[in-house]
Amino acid sequence: MSKRNHTTDVGSIAYANLSDLGAGKEGWLANDPNLLCALDTHSIALSNKFLIFIINWADPDDSGLRTKIRPDLSPIEAEYITAIEWLVFDEIRVIAVGTSRGYMLVFDLNGGLIHRQLVHSGRILKLRARGTKSGMTYESSSSEEVCVVMPGVIARFDGSDIQRMLQKWFQETNSNFWDQKRRDSEDLGNSSRRLPYQLWNVNKYGPCADAAITGVMPPPLMELQVIICLLNSIYPLILCLGSAFIVGQSSQRYYCAVTIGEDAVISAFRLSEDRSRSLVGAILSKVVPAAFSTIASVSKMIWRSESSPTKTEPKPQPFARASPLTCLKDYPRKGEKLTLSPSGTLAAITDSLGRILLLDTQALVVVRLWKGYRDASCVFMEMLVKRDTASSSSAYHVPEKSDYCLCLAIHAPRKGIIEVWQMRTGPRLLTIQCAKGSKILQPSYRFGSSMTSSPYVPLEVFLLNGDSGQLSVLNRSLS
Repeated sequence: MSKRNHTTDVGSIAYANLSDLGAGKEGWLANDPNLLCALDTHSIALSNKFLIFIINWADPDDSGLRTKIRPDLSPIEAEYITAIEWLVFDEIRVIAVGTSRGYMLVFDLNGGLIHRQLVHSGRILKLRARGTKSGMTYESSSSEEVCVVMPGVIARFDGSDIQRMLQKWFQETNSNFWDQKRRDSEDLGNSSRRLPYQLWNVNKYGPCADAAITGVMPPPLMELQVIICLLNSIYPLILCLGSAFIVGQSSQRYYCAVTIGEDAVISAFRLSEDRSRSLVGAILSKVVPAAFSTIASVSKMIWRSESSPTKTEPKPQPFARASPLTCLKDYPRKGEKLTLSPSGTLAAITDSLGRILLLDTQALVVVRLWKGYRDASCVFMEMLVKRDTASSSSAYHVPEKSDYCLCLAIHAPRKGIIEVWQMRTGPRLLTIQCAKGSKILQPSYRFGSSMTSSPYVPLEVFLLNGDSGQLSVLNRSLS
């Protein structure tokens, strides 16, 4: 009986000259902790501390290396690259880079700098682009974002803000003023055009090794009751202004964030878009000054007094409110890596003791545990597990989302295998042998993809063999 193959070769990076990244040595892809990978549908980005290589793996007739980017990093501060991620908006594809000084850089496929912005002082650990559909969250609208993870800090950039910035850049660079193209690109890369974002301090239980915003959650009800009592006890002018403020507060979003680290294996926070300490503090800090501002404006009109405007210097981004929800401390266990499911309702967490925890991010409880997987990496995927229906038996049937089952792929490099488990409590479906110098990868999130109805593109997992340069995809079906 022939051995069943559960992977399909789709491309290769063997033709590209990657000697600057250490290619040619055994295990160069998996053994270097500073080597970063980001996969797109047709390209892959590989990076060390100072260089970024963009390679087209899908075209066998391609010459190999497409772009080599050397970001302008500060030698005085010993700045280096710490994170990379693809940002894909329809026809626009760019590469986002995080540095050890807290800067986020955005480059086009030719290596031109589009945007440069300081997020927060400190090392960027991860850039995570993702979106959640409307049916799985508290709010009716979908949410797309780029999450920036730093030790003890989480930042969130809205996907629509990044898309508008990139569309403006695309229009300017494709205009007829070719002699201004480079200067416009440099202007766009200037930090003067800042993208709006929210910033939260999640350092209550120690610095985090990884974190993620899992989705939108309802606001705290107790604080709303306190605000009503507070407003009923103040004079009518504050009450009038406060009522308008409450309407604005009710439309604000609250996010749930999960962090992992050394002091607390798992911790969760409620993130508020408001930068005040609390909703009660927001009333006192915004409504009361607004009342006095109104009184002052009326007095100025009466006395016809004019004051010269004062220039305000730009201040660093203040932290919004992050309320702790729960934490799990289990010394000496330390959280290492975190992976979210597409809806954000499940998170796979690896720790320093070789365990993998499956966390329900809505109930904030661990629903499953695996042991004996040291240095493991996890990626969620979708597979055609049950295909015994009449519709699926047809040769012309195109699988829909309901035909796929959510699974978790676990890469155990010490065992040299990849296991696929059915979620949440299903059995192990596959065990695949893989080379030691391999990595499992997943294409980056495509902004706006949740809006498309058909054909449905499931979550896939790719396997990159660093020693041979071969890129393979795990088959969607067990047969």
